[in-house]
Amino acid sequence: MPVLRVGTRGSKLALVQAGWVADRLASLAPDLQVVLEVIDSKPVLTADRPDLGDGIFVKEIQNALLDGKVDVGVHSLKDLPTAPVEGLRVGAIPPRVDAREALVGNSLDGLPRGARVGTSSPRRKAQLRHLRPDLDVVPLNGNLPTRIARVAAGEYAAAMLAAAGMFRLGIEPDDLIPIHMALPAPGQGALAIEVRTDAPLVAELVALMHHPATAGEVEAERAVLSNLGGGCMLPVSAYGLSDGEILVLEARVISSDGGVEIRHVARGPISGRLAMAEEVAQNLIEQGAAEMLGLDR
Repeated sequence: MPVLRVGTRGSKLALVQAGWVADRLASLAPDLQVVLEVIDSKPVLTADRPDLGDGIFVKEIQNALLDGKVDVGVHSLKDLPTAPVEGLRVGAIPPRVDAREALVGNSLDGLPRGARVGTSSPRRKAQLRHLRPDLDVVPLNGNLPTRIARVAAGEYAAAMLAAAGMFRLGIEPDDLIPIHMALPAPGQGALAIEVRTDAPLVAELVALMHHPATAGEVEAERAVLSNLGGGCMLPVSAYGLSDGEILVLEARVISSDGGVEIRHVARGPISGRLAMAEEVAQNLIEQGAAEMLGLDR
């Protein structure tokens, strides 16, 4: 029986996500043996260096794809750099799950003044400081179960996480923050299934998992990043929501201290999503986003 190898990181969440993809590929092609291949990808994160650059969570899987060690790569879309990699392409974006931000340990309104809330995402830090400037927002690294465990151990009063990851692991958040209060990272809640450009049969199979509405929404969100001139680590929030052929696209940038928020909303045909993303990014730049984000313009 032919084997289709699905590359994934080894974290619990990554394995659950890749397992979900593998199960669906197996159901679509019962004549294939679909197996998971765990790719070692362990970036070292520290409190003073919460990120190691764009794409740290996907590069080893992409290398395994290019080397022919795996046939399919599964990523959290929000971790995938906006710049394409020669020889690879996103073959499918399945339906997105909950894109909201979540809190574990307490609710946003229930946290007392000065409460210690953990996150190592610059975007989430800024959002928390904007929503609750009285909180003590401090770094919190590690995979999702580790962060939740540190909250449970009393090291933090709460942590801000992606709701999608919690739901995929069967964990109920203590609070779900409405989209209008905290926009997610571009692509948050969605998966990207990556394939080689020279493997048309694999691409054809993977394409059966593609969800056009989700793809159109997240393409617009990620295009905002591209037009701003930054990658997936840029602390920009964006969210697109389509209703039939109409897309509403919003993006925000918040200063690191939470004191200044700039935003722009565009509405129009989803077929014009790339032009909408350019409009949104240009409006943010005119409001000072480039200076706020430290981008050279």
